[in-house]
Amino acid sequence: MTLLGNLELGFHVALSLKNVLYCFAGAAIGTMVGILPGIGPVTTIAMLLPLTFKMSPIGSLIMLSGIFYGSHHAGSTTAIMLNMPGEPSSVVICLDGHPMAHALFIAAFASFFAGCVGVIIIAGLSPLLAQAAFLFGPAEYTSMIVMALVTASVLSSNALITNMAMSVVGLLLGVVGTDLNTGVLRYTFGFPGLDEGVNFVAVAVGLFAIAEIVTEMGQSERRRPLDTKLRGLLPTKADLQASWKPVLRGTVLGSLFGIMPGTGPLLSSFAAYAMERRLAKDPSRFGKGAIEGVAGPEAANNAAALTHFIPMLTLGIPAGASFALMLGALQIQGITPGPEVVTNHPDLFWGVVASMWIGNLMLLVLNLPMVGLWIRLLMVPYRLLYPAILVFCCIGVYAVSNSVFDVVLAAIFGLVGVVFKKLDCSPAPLILGLVLEPILEEHFRRTILLSRGDFTVFFTQPISLGFLVMTIVLVFLFARRRAPQPQDIAQDAHAAP
Repeated sequence: MTLLGNLELGFHVALSLKNVLYCFAGAAIGTMVGILPGIGPVTTIAMLLPLTFKMSPIGSLIMLSGIFYGSHHAGSTTAIMLNMPGEPSSVVICLDGHPMAHALFIAAFASFFAGCVGVIIIAGLSPLLAQAAFLFGPAEYTSMIVMALVTASVLSSNALITNMAMSVVGLLLGVVGTDLNTGVLRYTFGFPGLDEGVNFVAVAVGLFAIAEIVTEMGQSERRRPLDTKLRGLLPTKADLQASWKPVLRGTVLGSLFGIMPGTGPLLSSFAAYAMERRLAKDPSRFGKGAIEGVAGPEAANNAAALTHFIPMLTLGIPAGASFALMLGALQIQGITPGPEVVTNHPDLFWGVVASMWIGNLMLLVLNLPMVGLWIRLLMVPYRLLYPAILVFCCIGVYAVSNSVFDVVLAAIFGLVGVVFKKLDCSPAPLILGLVLEPILEEHFRRTILLSRGDFTVFFTQPISLGFLVMTIVLVFLFARRRAPQPQDIAQDAHAAP
């Protein structure tokens, strides 16, 4: 089937009444999540995971993906209007967005344009990448998964050893349960609730939702008066002329970052800001209201958020914690993301791709005309919001398998998540390891069986060797040289040229 035929199938699936409602729900929830500080897409997706098991795989992925890219689209709203970023990737928008309210229109346009380009890249590149993935054998898949885990560890922060240790902990948790090859129970310690493995939903809800709520409830609420006026949102002709090139550059940069697992929209937006500042004729304007400092980062942010779906859907490699949760949701529903998704489940793949364009159009409508409503949402007291979310999390975890043990497990991992936050340990690599462990174990065992115990097969296969060499190079580069952090770029933005 041609690309146009596939897109026709995708829009036929995405435009059904039920899937349009799922797309709208995802976009609306994502907008709310992006505006409210402290409640990120990972927490929300983890909280809604139990609900998706009663939905179709297509509808659940449409809604969860809408939450993810919707939150990144809307994070700039409060950053511009209140100097309060709803998402970490929108921190850089505060530098130049807050001094000028009309940057809200530029940010919305940049997000919409980058989102449309991201959908086109997904539609054009994903089938080609999926076809190339059929050349991979078990050794290649093993090396690629190892590279994905290491990439997520070295690019997410400077704590290389800590992140890699968290990945190993996730892999160890994935070993718990019944060995599918031998039927032997592994590390269950006599608990029947662990016979089928550690409940992925309980771990996700505990580490992200419950831990986030407990941490935030221990802090005082920081409110700002809503004295922002919503007049004068239309940009001038000079602003439009100055922003279209940064939008294009940010879209290209964000798309390149998005294809690589572990980079994230946060790194993309700060990299785009640094690039625009270096290309500017007068860098001293940045930090005081330069429209390029909004257009470029916002385009890079949304482009990366969408193109991150390419490695997840075509290779089964999640690009971050949010994608690991989506990957887990599909696996629980019996669908293994990878090259087979494009060929065996074309309605799922192309339906989700088409829904992204529809969702971006919805976000354009949701963010500009309703900006006053979303900003007033910030006045909802967290002391009322968080307990309701906590109760919903417990009900959702219990409803997955009607098990009280899973609720207790979620509470335990919630406490563990709080400890991780105190120790500045990111739980994202742990979730990646937990999700990828079954795939890694399966391909590793198959490789050893086919090679009759010869471990050198990982180095004799060219593609496998290439993945391992890239992994070693990444570790070497980031171990020797401190990777530039977003806060460093933000501080540099205020410095004199």
